[in-house]
Parts: sequence; C-alpha cells; structure tokens
Amino acid sequence: QVQLVESGGGLVQPGGSLRLSCAASGSSFIFRLYAMGWYRQAPGKQRELVATITGGGNTNYADSLKGRFTISRDNAKNTVYLQMNSLQPEDTAVYYCWSERGKDDYWGQGTQVTVSS
Repeated sequence: QVQLVESGGGLVQPGGSLRLSCAASGSSFIFRLYAMGWYRQAPGKQRELVATITGGGNTNYADSLKGRFTISRDNAKNTVYLQMNSLQPEDTAVYYCWSERGKDDYWGQGTQVTVSS
C-alpha cells in the first residue's frame, strides 16, 4: 500500500505561482520504481491529466499546460513536485497526486488550488 500526501495548495491571484508537493510512503515502498503524476478536477468536470514523471525522470504533460507547469521528483525525499506558473482562474481545481507501478495505482486526497483576484 502506498500513501500519498499533497501539500502546497491555496488561494493565489491570477498570474501567480504555486508549488505543490506530494510525499509518498508505504511499507516496502521503493519510490524510484513508481511513476508519479498530478491530475486535477475542476467543479463539474472530469478529472484530467496534468503531468506525469517516470522514475527515471521522463515527463509527460497535458498539451494545454506545457510551458506553464513543471513536474519534478526527488527520489531521495520520496517526493514529487508540481511548479505552476502564470496561474489563471481556469486552473482552479482540486489537484491529486497519483502513483503507479504495474497494475497498481494510488491517489492522494487532493489539495485545493483556487486562482482568483
């Protein structure tokens, strides 16, 4: 079992930045073997991909977010990050941390990001 705990969400003005963190843990858990990622879900919408990163650091982004969002990971700290720049009201959503290895995937509880003036 893998536990994922997100942090770093909050209220930010349009044009601002936030960095989300997700700390992963678990029994017999080897962080570098897991793909990690971020998804988001806005009110009334389906959950959507934000970005993923493999254990080796290969990244994948939603096309609409390339250039503004950056995913990274620190395998020594069992943590994945999401740097979000030039935030807009449409980025308002609950952001979920995700991890996967083989057929198993796990989700965090989510952290709220609200972009508003």
